[in-house]
Amino acid sequence: MRIGLLLRELHHDENALAHHLMLVSERHRADHEVYHLARDLAGWSQRHVRALAEAAPAYGADLDPVGRGEISPVARMRERASELAGRHGQAELLMLRDLRQVCTEATGVAADWEMLAQAAQALDDQDLLRLATTCRPDTLRQARWAQAKLKEASPQILLA
Repeated sequence: MRIGLLLRELHHDENALAHHLMLVSERHRADHEVYHLARDLAGWSQRHVRALAEAAPAYGADLDPVGRGEISPVARMRERASELAGRHGQAELLMLRDLRQVCTEATGVAADWEMLAQAAQALDDQDLLRLATTCRPDTLRQARWAQAKLKEASPQILLA
């Protein structure tokens, strides 16, 4: 069975999504909606990471329950220095790129959750199915948020 492999991959991807959402939050802290919502959405992925770590031992995987969401002080300083050194004028374009990446990552993670749900159904593993059907809607909401922000911001930024 390759369920353990899928759990590892999903754990990795949820960690990456949480981390990227925290980066988006830090990079665009001037936009209060993006700052706060991205942090909240990162928290969802961090909860998913913990839940995956709890489910993994039954499938031979040992996963770290502590997510990679928070940004280190050094990374924060690097972001600020970058901004001050010239990226400030391109912050709006960076926002579009960041939102596109969140949308792409979240869509991929949602597909992984769907694969896990299908496998859980085939195995008749109700706990694993419950995990997948609980987490997938959160991930789809993360993707929809990023897509909605892209739709809202694209005309303003690209036609300015």
